[in-house]
Amino acid sequence: MNYAETLGVKARNAQTAINSADTALKNKALNAVAESLLSNTEYIIQQNLTDLENAKTNGMSVSMQDRLKLTPERIKGIADGVLKIAELTDPVGQIIEGYTRPNGLQIIKTRVPLGVIGIIFESRPNVTVDASALCLKSGNAVILRGGKEAINSNKCLCGIMRDAVEKAGLPADIIQLVEDTSRETASDMMKLNGYIDVLIPRGGAGLINAVMKQATVPVIQTGVGNCHVYVDESADIEMAVDIADNAKTQRPSVCNAIESLLVHKNIANEFLKKISERYKKHSVEIYGDSATKSILGDDILNATETEYATEFNDYKIAVKVVENIDEAIAHIRKYGTGHSECIVTKSLDNARKFQTQVDASAVYVNASTRFTDGGEFGLGAEIGISTQKLHARGPMGLAELTTIKYLVNGNGQIR
Repeated sequence: MNYAETLGVKARNAQTAINSADTALKNKALNAVAESLLSNTEYIIQQNLTDLENAKTNGMSVSMQDRLKLTPERIKGIADGVLKIAELTDPVGQIIEGYTRPNGLQIIKTRVPLGVIGIIFESRPNVTVDASALCLKSGNAVILRGGKEAINSNKCLCGIMRDAVEKAGLPADIIQLVEDTSRETASDMMKLNGYIDVLIPRGGAGLINAVMKQATVPVIQTGVGNCHVYVDESADIEMAVDIADNAKTQRPSVCNAIESLLVHKNIANEFLKKISERYKKHSVEIYGDSATKSILGDDILNATETEYATEFNDYKIAVKVVENIDEAIAHIRKYGTGHSECIVTKSLDNARKFQTQVDASAVYVNASTRFTDGGEFGLGAEIGISTQKLHARGPMGLAELTTIKYLVNGNGQIR
């Protein structure tokens, strides 16, 4: 039995307790987790600093270091997120529908936990807590495998949560961390059929593609975010500048930040000059087509197929001037990843056309793509943002971590 299998056995043994736990017990555990996170803030930051020092030594980009960094404010935000999850309606046991068949069979369709959820993610230690809290509230055991760049933070956070849930009356093994960050162990985890019911990768395209190719357990694809803002001919210029700025620079390392900016040719001159001034404040590198360069000058880098297809996760953006909304939609169809797309426009017809024809989990009119987030959507937090179409799409909250069970009651019917 390999290391990953030992975790799988522990998760299965703990699964019954969390699958059958009532709402009061789960909320008690969540409140205990939030309290423990806050009371251990200094210790968490100490462990996180070790990861940050290693990240700097290893040449991690500044934007990725920001994803890794924990501060007292961020820890409080994480704890507050756990408390919000405790306040949410428990989906387990909800009756979706019920009916009686002509033969008298009573059929009730209910929500039940998925079972054991595996999560493979990169350098965001907040995911360790968000994912655990969502799995706990939805009645699932969880096995977490974070990246080696956050191992000290993740070990610290998992230890705190395991102690808290055990004191609340649940098995510590409903939350487990893969402490061996080797590729071999990750590969073993992807093949834990019979132990893991569903695997959710969170991270860049490389991680997600690797999991999709190697996993033999069911996978929910998440998170690759080559997102766009299209500034339509009728757009309010100041609104467009604010949205394009926020969607790129507010936190460029996350999957709902935009990577490309499409601009209608009739307003390109005015808009591009204004957004370039805004981007200069954040030292954003702009890659542009020939039309963009003719407006902004030769300092603009050449945008090729590579730039339009890249999720930068950094202070970089690819820009293209388009003839009309149809060219913008065609561009998004070619390069988009089905995550989040936005149009800035005053035209109701174009807004409807964009939302109808753009195929993504979230399609915005006159608002930043940065809102594609479980907390912002009122889900408390999210386990990830699904870019596929089966079972779950968009931010995945509690309901998306459940499945269906039919309860069938009869009085002797036979077929």
